[in-house]
Amino acid sequence: MPEETNLYPDLAGPFRSLLEKLQGRQVAVLGHARPDGDCIGSQVALCRVLRSQGIEATCVNPDPVPRRLEFLVGDTPFVRAADFRTEAKVAVFVDCADHGRSGAGLREAFPEPVGNIDHHVSNTRYAQSNLIDSQSSATGEILAGLFLDTGLPIDALSAQGLYVGIATDTGQFCYPSTSRRVFELSAQLLELGASPAAATNELYERESFNKLELLGRFLESFRLECEDRVCIGFLDQKAFDDSGASDEDTEGLVDYARSIEGVDVGVLIEDRPKGIKASLRSKKPVYRVDQVAKVFSGGGHACAAGLNTDLSFDEFYPKFIRVVRELLAAVDSGVDF
Repeated sequence: MPEETNLYPDLAGPFRSLLEKLQGRQVAVLGHARPDGDCIGSQVALCRVLRSQGIEATCVNPDPVPRRLEFLVGDTPFVRAADFRTEAKVAVFVDCADHGRSGAGLREAFPEPVGNIDHHVSNTRYAQSNLIDSQSSATGEILAGLFLDTGLPIDALSAQGLYVGIATDTGQFCYPSTSRRVFELSAQLLELGASPAAATNELYERESFNKLELLGRFLESFRLECEDRVCIGFLDQKAFDDSGASDEDTEGLVDYARSIEGVDVGVLIEDRPKGIKASLRSKKPVYRVDQVAKVFSGGGHACAAGLNTDLSFDEFYPKFIRVVRELLAAVDSGVDF
């Protein structure tokens, strides 16, 4: 049993209380739709730690585990929401800023979640027990700290999942959320079996040709707005059909829009039959893209956010540009947006 630490003193007590509530229960560990590394890594790690304490737990997600993240699952029970029986189960949500991020079906099946563990500044605190720290880089960082604070065992697969969650949500330790604690926790996860080399190979050395073709279409679509301070790229259904790419192939594309010199905010807009999805990234926390997303019922972090809307593109785009322009003006004036 690892020695206890003191990384999250305000959350360790509530976490112990949550574990007590879960004893003797069947637990669904829920993550958000279109899951990323932090979501899958956090689900797997929490599920495995709960099972190590004799708690029957299963990971549930509305979407399949992305191909590049399958290596994190191992023998962890992981099912699609459509195949999961919810009777007699209780839910703990991870990496979900609001109750609906795991889909309408799971939200309705679990109207009163027992737990909510997350790092999004926009989290709506929708559960009985809300363990939220918006200063943390990733939900995986919070869970790693809580497991160490409470002396819970972290096996090699859990360590790998937590490491991937931290590494991906910090942009490989490049984003402003990267802190000394991030490096200290990552070092401890390496000692427990996490492998940066394996993570890098699975995440970044297995790109499909379809994704690269989709990337080419995305780059060709770039448009500069707001005096060239905002770069926006577009993908429609035809881009996916012609390239053969899947939804998960959009992961990381928006970073190309943000990477241009002089650009403060990068955006990916998907105009699909089911509606519009937008991913927003800013170079500095002062450009609160989560507040832009919030206007369209989305959310996220100061530097990374997303939204979904049923508005048509002709309705959405002018309003979106107006809101982004207001954000930039507020930052320039030194006032809150």
